Amino acid sequence: QVQLVESGGGLVQAGGSLRLSCTASGRTYVTMGWFRQAPGKEREFVAAISWSGLRTTYKDSMKGRFTISRDNAKNMVYLQMNSLKPDDTAVYYCAASDGGTAYSDPGQYKYWGQGTQVTVSS
Repeated sequence: QVQLVESGGGLVQAGGSLRLSCTASGRTYVTMGWFRQAPGKEREFVAAISWSGLRTTYKDSMKGRFTISRDNAKNMVYLQMNSLKPDDTAVYYCAASDGGTAYSDPGQYKYWGQGTQVTVSS
């Protein structure tokens, strides 16, 4: 059974940083992604990373502030978030896929974590 568990969320002031972690039990997946969902809004793409870690993609509004990385030996993926803004407040979800190129499409991802809350105060 596949299980993804996120951690690292919390309350931070605007301009601060957080690093989210996701542990995938069992095995390593081709593509790992991060999504987020704010209250009253649809789930949106944040970032994704390829198997090798050499190819990453980000939502434009997050590029330059967020960095996704992975450690396949540990079956983990990370999201380093810097210069956080109140608009970044959301539940952040880790997701895993064994294929596909539509990295921003949540339909590509078969496995999902339970989410971790990130709250950014002004």
